[in-house]
Amino acid sequence: MHVTHLSLVDFRSYREAEVALEPGPTAFVGPNGQGKTNLVEAVDYVATLASHRVATDQPLVRVGADRAVLRTRVVRDAREALAEIEIVPGGTNRARLNRAPLPRPRELLGLLRAVVFSPEDLALVKGDPAERRRFLDQLLVARAPRLAGVRADYDRVLRQRNALLRTAAGARRAGGSGGTLRTLDSWDDHLARTGADLLAERLRLVEALRPLVARRHGDVAASAAPGHTTPTMTYAASVELPGAPSPEQGGAPGGVDTAALRSALLAEVASRRGDELERGVTLVGPHRDELRLELGGLPARGYASHGESWSLALSLRLASYDLLRADGDDPVLVLDDVFAELDTDRREHLVASVEGAEQVLVTAAVAADVPEALDGARFDVMDGAVRRAR
Repeated sequence: MHVTHLSLVDFRSYREAEVALEPGPTAFVGPNGQGKTNLVEAVDYVATLASHRVATDQPLVRVGADRAVLRTRVVRDAREALAEIEIVPGGTNRARLNRAPLPRPRELLGLLRAVVFSPEDLALVKGDPAERRRFLDQLLVARAPRLAGVRADYDRVLRQRNALLRTAAGARRAGGSGGTLRTLDSWDDHLARTGADLLAERLRLVEALRPLVARRHGDVAASAAPGHTTPTMTYAASVELPGAPSPEQGGAPGGVDTAALRSALLAEVASRRGDELERGVTLVGPHRDELRLELGGLPARGYASHGESWSLALSLRLASYDLLRADGDDPVLVLDDVFAELDTDRREHLVASVEGAEQVLVTAAVAADVPEALDGARFDVMDGAVRRAR
C-alpha cells in the first residue's frame, strides 16, 4: 500500500500543492513553520478522517478559505484508487471515491492505512486518558472500518443522554415530574448496547496489543536503558468486567462476552443514577475508561522519565504498525519530525524497525536529521512551495 499523488487545495498553509510520491522512503525537509508536517498530516487525514495535531477541522482550512480539499491516489494490491475529501468546518464534510460521491466520509476508511509517529505521541504516555482512548479507537477503525459506525453510534447516544441528564437534573431541582427520567431509561438501554459493543472491541484490541508492546519495548529500551523494566498495559473500565481478574493479573477477561458487558453497564448505570443527576453528565461507559500504562508497578504518566516515555510511546506505535501488518496490509508509515527528538539508540532502533516498509514519509528540519537508511526521495519545503530535490 502506498500513495502515488497528494493534492491539496486550501489545506493549512497551502493554497495549492501537488506532490508526486513513490514507494520507499521520502523525506520532506525544511525549516520549522514551512509546511512539512501539513503534507503528512493530509495523508493521515485521508487514512483516519482526523488530524494527529488538532481535535477539530477548523485549523485545517487555510485562513480566508471556507473549505479545504484533499486528493490522494492510493495503490493497494496493484490497484489504484482516487480518494477525495472536502473539509467544511461548521458544515458537512464530503467524500468521493474514484469521482463517485459517498454517502458519508467514513466510507473511505480502510482504503488507506497509516501509522504516524510524532512528537505529539508523548501525550500517549503523559497525557490525559482521552489520548489513550483515542489511540485505541483509531487503531480499531484502522483494522476494521465498520467500527467507525460503532464509535459514531456510541457518541450520538452519549450526546443525547447527556442532554437528557442536564434537563432531568434541572427539572429535579425545580421539583418537576419524572417524565424525562422515563425517557432516560430508554437511553440507558442504548448506552449499554452501543457501549458494550465498543468496550468488547477495545478489550480484544488490548489483548492483541499487549505482547507486541512488551516485545517492542524490550527491543527499544534494551539498547537505550540496560536493565529496563517491562511495561504493563491494562484496560481499566468504568464497570467491573465480567470474569475479569484484578488489574495486577492483567485486568481483562479471558473471553469477551458482549451480552455480559451490556448487563454490567446497565447495572452500573442504575447504581450511579443519583450521581449522574447531580452532575448532569454520564459517568458510566467507555468514554470514562482508561488504558493504564505502568513501569515497575508505577503509572508511566507522572513517573516515567522523558526517555522512558519516548520508549513507551515508540513501542505503542510500532506495535500498532506490527498489528496492521499482521492483518495483511503494509500501512504507510509517517515519521513526523521525530529523529531530532530521539537519542542515538532509539533513532537506530526506529530505523531498523521500519526498513523494508513499503512507504515511509519523513519530515525533518535539516537533511542531516534524516537517517542514511531512509535516504530516498527528497522534497525541499520552503515558503509554501514543495520542490523535488532528488
